[in-house]
Amino acid sequence: MSARFGLRSLALLTSSTVCALTCAGTAAHADSSTGEKVLLKGSTTASYFWDDSSGRAGDTGLPASGKPMQKGLAASPSWPLMTEGYVVYEGKKLPFFVGDRGPGVPSNNGVMLDLDAKTFAELTGGTFNSDTLGVDGNGGEGHIKVDYVITKWGQGPGKKNYPVPFSTGAWAEEDNNPAEPPAASEAVPAPLSKSTAAVVAGAVAVAGGSVALTSERIRNLIKI
Repeated sequence: MSARFGLRSLALLTSSTVCALTCAGTAAHADSSTGEKVLLKGSTTASYFWDDSSGRAGDTGLPASGKPMQKGLAASPSWPLMTEGYVVYEGKKLPFFVGDRGPGVPSNNGVMLDLDAKTFAELTGGTFNSDTLGVDGNGGEGHIKVDYVITKWGQGPGKKNYPVPFSTGAWAEEDNNPAEPPAASEAVPAPLSKSTAAVVAGAVAVAGGSVALTSERIRNLIKI
C-alpha cells in the first residue's frame, strides 16, 4: 500500500469515525426528548376534587368545560378551559387538562390547581374511594407541592400565564398576550454506549492508533 493511499484511507476512516460519534450523540439526545412544546413552567400547591354530577361533592352539574368528570380533568382558577399539560410530584409525571374552574377561596392562599382525585391518588400513593369521592391510603394528604408544565393553551377566555386567584376574574377575560415560552435547554449529546464506543475504538485501532481525537466534544462523547 502506498503512503498516499494509506493516508487517504486513514483520513476517510477518521472522518467516518467523527461522523459516527456526532450522529450517535445526536440520535441519543433526540430519542430521550419528548419533542413537546413547553409554553409555561412553574410550581404551585395542588388540592383535589371529584364532581361526578351526583350531588355527593356539592355540585350537580357538569364541570365548566361540559366534559364529564374523569381522570386527568383538573380545575384552574385562571387558565383557559381545555389548556393541557402535566404535573410532576416526587418523580411521578401525569397529564391533565383544564376542565373546570377552581379552587375558589383556596386560590387566594396559593392553591392554584385542583387535580382530579384519581390523579391525586396516583401521585401520592393512595387510592380513589368511589363511595366518598376522596383519596384513601396517602396519610391524609390533601395538598401537595407540584411542578407543572403547560404544553397547549385552551381557546377562549382565561389567563395564558402564571395562575392567579379565582377572585381576580382573570378566568373570564380574553388574553391575547400569552406568556413567553421558556428558553429551551442547551442540548447536550449523550455519552456513547459501551458497544458503540468499542466499535469506535476498534476503528481507531485498525487505523494504527495514530488518529488524534483533538475535539473535546468527541473525547466527552466516548466516555463510558
